[in-house]
Amino acid sequence: MKLRFTPAAAAVGLIAGMLMSGGALAADTIRIAVAGPFTGPVTQYGAMVKEGVDTAIEMINAKGGVLGKQLEAITIDDGCEPKQGPVVANRVVNDEIHYVVGHVCSGATIAATDIYNNEGVVMVTPSATAPAVTDGKNYETIFRTIGRDDQQGPAAAKFIIEKIKPQKVAVLHDKQSYGQGIASSVRDELKKAGVDVVMFEGINAGDSDYSAVITKLKSSGADFVYYGGYHPEMGLLLRQGAEQGLKTQFMGPEGVGNPDINAIAGGSVEGMLLTLPADFTQDASNAGIVKAFKDKDRDPSGAFQLTAFSATQAIADGITGAGEDDPIKVAEYLHANSIKTPIGEISWNKQGDLNDFKFDVFQWHKDGSKTVYK
Repeated sequence: MKLRFTPAAAAVGLIAGMLMSGGALAADTIRIAVAGPFTGPVTQYGAMVKEGVDTAIEMINAKGGVLGKQLEAITIDDGCEPKQGPVVANRVVNDEIHYVVGHVCSGATIAATDIYNNEGVVMVTPSATAPAVTDGKNYETIFRTIGRDDQQGPAAAKFIIEKIKPQKVAVLHDKQSYGQGIASSVRDELKKAGVDVVMFEGINAGDSDYSAVITKLKSSGADFVYYGGYHPEMGLLLRQGAEQGLKTQFMGPEGVGNPDINAIAGGSVEGMLLTLPADFTQDASNAGIVKAFKDKDRDPSGAFQLTAFSATQAIADGITGAGEDDPIKVAEYLHANSIKTPIGEISWNKQGDLNDFKFDVFQWHKDGSKTVYK
């Protein structure tokens, strides 16, 4: 594998370097871009990832950093918008940043990966679960520290089949890469098991009135609803459904697991089911990491804090293992080795997906807490 930079990127990077002190790039830090939504309706997910990255960097730097250098996080906003993915990726390349934790949303991630791989930048996403991020791409420098929708979807479907045992299921999605992808996975697994999927329909993300689809849900006779998407729309579906007398139980993926859903849905959020990464904060070996989060008033138990910590750890250990700050050699090291992280000892297949990842089913409560479904 070879490090690749376009002439334009190299020129801009050279100018940027000359503008820094002494006309040379700072040599005492290793920069990691944190790419995700820091504006827009799902900023909380960007905040979760940033908390994980910041905590990891603080702990690594306190122990002397990596190869004698300190790590530095550079936050870059993509608003969870696919069209901003390439914009952010080009900025990373032009600024000669070699490593990225992110992107957070699948759409923006998919839009950025070609640039990162072509330019030799290591990207580790802690949250983008769409299979299209990696499938069929033959990428060399793209990795995840979270499972895929075709791991999460079957886990959700298995739970629905074995625990809920519904007669009729409606499957909704937000027409976006992440939401539609996981909804399709759940639908397909349910159909394989002979479950009657009476409705598969997309809604428009950002709308404020879902009464029409709620009317369809009521007339469909569905006794269970799965929604693929994020918390703003799920919150409205729950609240408006309750207002229209819909008593059907809802379930969603990790994208609905945001404390802000309580303000949107009110009491109707009680009992919502969702799949999330297993609660690694309960692992006794993570006690020191959990304390480091809490010492900074950060919550380690969200959907992406520890997967983001693990992405940062993977980059740091990859640099150490490679013996130099060379992203191509770091990628080679990660492909060839396993890394000890808060989410367990992880390793990747040829296309950068985790060889194993565990999703659990949780029940959400109106006080903002969640419990593992038993």
